[in-house]
Amino acid sequence: MAAPWPPRSGKTNTVGKASSQKQSRREMIEKMQRDQARADRNRTLFIVVASIVVGLAIIAYPAIRLIQDSRTKNQAITELGVAAGSASCDKVIDDPASGTQDHKPDGEVIAYPVSPPSSGPHYAVWAPFGKKFYTVDDRPAVPNLVHNLEHGYTILWYRDTLAKDQIDLIEKISKAKLPDSSTGKFIAAPFKESEGKPWPEGKNVAFSHWSGNAAGGTTAFGHRQFCGSVSGEALQQFMDKYPASDAQEPNGG
Repeated sequence: MAAPWPPRSGKTNTVGKASSQKQSRREMIEKMQRDQARADRNRTLFIVVASIVVGLAIIAYPAIRLIQDSRTKNQAITELGVAAGSASCDKVIDDPASGTQDHKPDGEVIAYPVSPPSSGPHYAVWAPFGKKFYTVDDRPAVPNLVHNLEHGYTILWYRDTLAKDQIDLIEKISKAKLPDSSTGKFIAAPFKESEGKPWPEGKNVAFSHWSGNAAGGTTAFGHRQFCGSVSGEALQQFMDKYPASDAQEPNGG
């Protein structure tokens, strides 16, 4: 039987195999490109969605705070914190007062005889009348706040080391409905251990008020009360006992 013509060669198989391998590589590269494009789209989509969520949160947070503050505004302070009987409050301390209209230059160090101060020399400028809550980051100097006491303010001083949830509660009290006796003259502010004599052990909050001359006499008093826990009810009892009208200069502010 005659041999086939022309004779078969292995060259055709080699070329076909090479072409097949080239096709496979091209398909693999195209698949990798598609996978990469899909991953890029997913990453872009994630970034867009995350940005939208963060943006909505930024927009929503002030609105939520506004709603919360609006509700708090109509809430009596007696509803916030523990009951007065559970606040571990000491009896009110009456301090002989001094320093009416005794204005000192800003920055001068004033050593108050009691801590926190309930009267005494102070700077000529008082803390803003419209602001009722301060943190360690924005609080005015103590002598500025003492000037507010002269005008009938009650100050709730709290340890600057107090737990955040308790500080948040104090801020809420400052935004709530104050008793009529205060006429809105109230400030909550932190007090540092380095700013005065040590407080009684276990006391984290102190109220102070500067009364005018009692019964037309010549002796005025500062009043302080220490409490272990935050109590809107205890604060209201203190402010009712020492109203804003009972002050050295009640018409100021």
